[in-house]
Amino acid sequence: MASDLDTVRVLRALFNDMPRAPQGLSHEETMAWVQQSMVDFEGGDMAYMIEHITRSSMLDIVLRLREDGYLKDDAAFTDTVNLISTPDGRKTFMARCIQAQKSADATSRLINRAKREWSDPLPLFSSDPGMVERFVKGELSGPGPLYAEFKARADVTELGVFAQAPDGIHEFSWGFVVEDQGAWLFYIADVWRNGTVGCFDRFDSAWQQSMAAASGEGLPPVPMGLSMDDGISTFSGMALQSAGPMSNPALRRWVGEVFIDRMLPTMAARVVDSNYDFPLMGLQAH
Repeated sequence: MASDLDTVRVLRALFNDMPRAPQGLSHEETMAWVQQSMVDFEGGDMAYMIEHITRSSMLDIVLRLREDGYLKDDAAFTDTVNLISTPDGRKTFMARCIQAQKSADATSRLINRAKREWSDPLPLFSSDPGMVERFVKGELSGPGPLYAEFKARADVTELGVFAQAPDGIHEFSWGFVVEDQGAWLFYIADVWRNGTVGCFDRFDSAWQQSMAAASGEGLPPVPMGLSMDDGISTFSGMALQSAGPMSNPALRRWVGEVFIDRMLPTMAARVVDSNYDFPLMGLQAH
């Protein structure tokens, strides 16, 4: 077990530069101070919550490694405590953790692929043609049961993702799409039920793979000014960002009839299949 002293050392290292309320405030004054600190934080309250959750996760990782990993060595533990006390050091530590996890995941996938004949997953879902047509026309459905399910999740509530309901919602049988400030944000039920955070990087790989294969599959090219963005800031699976007006009929037709109807179901299937090993760009998928 990590000692109380170990825990205090890690806490001080991780949160030494996070805003802390002055002493002597009443409960109400403290809550008001915390709320204002979140608003004033670089990037706003969403960035504050993500930063706090990230550092709390690092706390769990360091203490677990202190209990039964390489940080049982006192010198290694001290070096790590010093490392995570600075912003650059925390980035370095998290990069090491991510790389270690990727290595473990890759090993697991290789073992699984050796156990069975590997195949591409079937599309995760299909969209009702009428709903796709409504999307293309810009006819909103408004929030439905899947939006309500997502909004009720503890992690979504903690991050305050939809503290205010977005105006533009298209709900499908597989999830919902939000139109917000020049972007379409994709929330897929099977993704959030599997853990959204673990899917950010996989959606990027799925998009790159789909772009490389699009011409061979006879799909229309991506419209000029449309780009993929990760869903980190909006806690979505991914986003399509438009440099032009979202009301453009040709643009909406591509997003609805090409991306949502034909590309996204296979992309999402690959993302949620933990055994799917994305190929290196430029190589065939099999």
